[in-house]
Amino acid sequence: MSGTDASRSITLENHLPLDSGQVLLHATIAYETYGDLDADKGNAVLICHALTGDQYVASNHPITGKPGWWERMVGPGKPIDTNKFHVICANVIGSCMGSTGPASLADDGEPYALRFPVITIRDMARCLVALVDALGIDRLHTVVGGSMGGMQALSLAANWPDRAARILAIATAARHSAQNIAFHEVGRQAIMADPNWDDGNYYGGQTPDAGLAVARMAAHITYLSETGLTDKFGRRLQDRNTKSFGIDADFQVVSYLRYQGSGFTQRFDANSYLYITRAMDYFDLAEEHGGRLGDAFSGHEMGKGARFCLISFDSDWLYPTAESRHVVHALNSVGAPVSFVELSAPFGHDSFLLEVPSLDRVVEGFLNG
Repeated sequence: MSGTDASRSITLENHLPLDSGQVLLHATIAYETYGDLDADKGNAVLICHALTGDQYVASNHPITGKPGWWERMVGPGKPIDTNKFHVICANVIGSCMGSTGPASLADDGEPYALRFPVITIRDMARCLVALVDALGIDRLHTVVGGSMGGMQALSLAANWPDRAARILAIATAARHSAQNIAFHEVGRQAIMADPNWDDGNYYGGQTPDAGLAVARMAAHITYLSETGLTDKFGRRLQDRNTKSFGIDADFQVVSYLRYQGSGFTQRFDANSYLYITRAMDYFDLAEEHGGRLGDAFSGHEMGKGARFCLISFDSDWLYPTAESRHVVHALNSVGAPVSFVELSAPFGHDSFLLEVPSLDRVVEGFLNG
């Protein structure tokens, strides 16, 4: 395996058991790889994507044509150096870029829609482990993820402690807070209130783009910081010198959010948004392991498992630094080797995707240390 291989996928031979008690039949996992895999398969880095991400971490998106969502971080000579590492990035189940999700065809030849089983972050991690197994990789060099990707990385570490030597979790948490759940519910209600949603049975007809756009707009606000919004937009008007005294997009920030919403509908499925946000809301790593977060990492006691690195950002109010410290304290309680840093950046939660040179240095240092 070498270079960049677009539109790769595997179909699992065995049924995939889910946390809900249901099973997913013949699940397909779409993925991309970058860089060469060493003969001993010891240089594989698995990157887990966030809520609206996909497998195109360092290659142009086939629908939008835009560069990969982490192209500034992944590539030759970059912090995750594909001259050294074989990078794997998979589309999570429940999504809509090739992996099995609500838009996929069920055994009866019709889209699953709301017949698709409810999934969890652990189910996503279970699929990632199945993919790594199919690729013949016993132990990953590193699992990296930001936001929901960080949740997958922590879940993989907790439930499959022998499968990775390093875990790098960025701007994430071990559970979803009440505030996070509330914001997600606003987005879900916007989608379900769209008359084109049709109880999820919109495939082949008009799609609930208006509702999905509003959901994206609401979520996007949580990814930014007040300072970042003020610096970028302030109260500046959009393409006009005076207020319109109407309901048009007078302000630049309004025009920006509308652009984010409309663009999102071109590449994402509304039902996938419902399922993935619910998976994030269900995520509670301590609850999965008897109520004590430290017990989730018992497989890493006294350095028996992986080394960990947690990174947070001082302007991130969606997954604030306290959430990362909570994970660090849990890892310390079992003697797992862990490093932690809070980085300063003005961009809010999205800082892990944007130009933050200090993040580059930490990532590169951890992967090569």
